[in-house]
Order: sequence, then structure tokens, then C-alpha cells
Amino acid sequence: MHQPDEKRYDKMKYNRCGKSGVKLPAISLGLWQNFGGVDMLENSRAMARHAFDLGITHFDLANNYGPPPGSAEESMGCILKNDLRGYRDELIISSKAGYGMWPGPYGDWGSRKFLVASLDQSLKRMGLDYVDIFYHHRPDPETPLEETMGALYDIVHSGKALYAGVSNYPADLTKKAEAIMKSMGMHILIHQPKYSMFERWVEDGLLKELRDNGIGCIVFSPLAQGLLTDKYLEGIPADSRAAKPTGFLRPEQVTNEKIVKVRKLNDMAKGREQKLAQMALAWVLRHEEVTSAVIGASKVDQIDDAVKALENVSFTDEELKKIDGILGGR
Repeated sequence: MHQPDEKRYDKMKYNRCGKSGVKLPAISLGLWQNFGGVDMLENSRAMARHAFDLGITHFDLANNYGPPPGSAEESMGCILKNDLRGYRDELIISSKAGYGMWPGPYGDWGSRKFLVASLDQSLKRMGLDYVDIFYHHRPDPETPLEETMGALYDIVHSGKALYAGVSNYPADLTKKAEAIMKSMGMHILIHQPKYSMFERWVEDGLLKELRDNGIGCIVFSPLAQGLLTDKYLEGIPADSRAAKPTGFLRPEQVTNEKIVKVRKLNDMAKGREQKLAQMALAWVLRHEEVTSAVIGASKVDQIDDAVKALENVSFTDEELKKIDGILGGR
């Protein structure tokens, strides 16, 4: 069993999650990629151990993370059993359901049938009695929102999850979901949206909605699947996400237009004495509404780099205007 660094909590900044009693590390580790059955388990274990040594207490999963789907949760189960056994009460483990997991009409979207069954499977894969946060992973245009929120409410009351969250919900649907939860005497703890310099939709109403309702925010893909790093400045490396057949960043997404912007942002980051990835993380964390940023990693040293971003998360108005100009193609 791993013996974690005794000074781990001195190394991390913890932010309160909305108007709740929960604090999350400013940097959380996501298991969306590089923790699946196609990946080296020993590398996954090493990254999880090192993250905990740095004070990262939150591990973010979903039922479909892998590949194959479900295998990231199996890896997490192995890590909990062999590396972090005895530290469960120091960890926040989250999972989600909302994307396709098995054939037929009950293996996708947002019905009570799917959410309850999926969480039961997730708990079995991880060897847990409960998760700390259980999310509905994406809006379901056909299932009544009352049914989906009612399922989350019942899941929390059953003890299989401590808190409920939503992911990828637009501002108006988030408002409706929270109103339904409040009518049942519960509160949505947290929202997980996609947010980065290249994906700014949350600024158009969602962040305000979360602030007004006291809902925490944990953003995913803050580095745009690695585009907002120095990895693609000179093309697509063989060991990059864009080069992997199982990755979500495709080569055609690494456009010349984006690379021009990335190079300018990289120069600006150097002026701040940061790596581009660190500046990109600081940029999303600058909002008071953002509780945490979920990072992915394929190597231990990438986690070190991410945590170092917390050493400088402030921006001058001039810097923010310059970033907006670069992103706008100026």
C-alpha cells in the first residue's frame, strides 16, 4: 500500500464548492483517458499515487471512461484496493451516467432505470459502497427532467452517492434542474461543463446561474485535449492524443489557425514565466465560480506541471485583453 506524502495538504489549494460544506482541490485528476483497459495499469497507478501526494483528493470518473467503457472504473478499483486502501475518507470519488453503455433502450440517456443500474455497475467495478458525487452526464431531450432529477434525489437518499451533480447542461436547463431539486429539499452540488480558451460557452450565462444558485463548477478539458500546451507547436507528436487511435482529439482538429494562436499564447505564457498549459489552467481558475479544473495526464510530470499553475492564477486587465485578441485572431 502506498504511503502518501505527509505534507500533501500543504501543497494544494482547496476551494469551497458553491454554497456547500465540500471543498475540492483546485486541480482534480480526471480518468477520462489513460486509465482504461488499453493503457498501462502501472502508469495509471503511479499517476494516481503521485496526484494524492500533491494533495489532489478528487478523482473524476464516468461509467463510459476507458476504453473499453467501464475499464477506467476498474482501474480505479485496483488503485483503491492496492494503493490508496485506508484513505477512502480523504478522497472525493465521482462518477457519471448519461452516455451509451449497453444495448437496448435502458443503456443510455437519463431515465431512472439507466441511472440507477449504471451507478450499481460503477460501484461494483470500483469496489465501493458509495461515490461522493454522482452526475447526470448530459441532458436527455426526451426523458422528463423531473424523472432524471428524481432519480438523482433517490440515489443520494439511498446512500449510494453523497451529492448530485449535472454535466454539460446549458444555463436554462441548469436553472430548471436546480428548481426541481429544491422543490424536493435537495440542492445540485456541482456542474461540470467543458471550458477552455477555445470553448467559452459557459461565459454566456452559465457561470452567473451557478453563482446565483450556489452551485459549484468543475471544468473539464481546460487544455482543449492538449491543444493548449506546447506539444503541438511543431506538428503532431507520435505520443500525443491526436496520434492515438483511441483519443478524442483528432488530427483534423489541429488546424493551422489554432496552432498560430497557440504559438502566440505560448509566447505570452513565457512572459508570465509559465508553461502554456499552466497559463491555460490559471485562465479558467481565475473565475470565482470555478471550484476546480479537471486535468488529464499520461505522465506523472504532467501532474506536477498542472499543480505549479496555482503559483500564479492572477491576470492583469491588459493580459486578459491580449488573450482575447489572440483568440479573436488579432
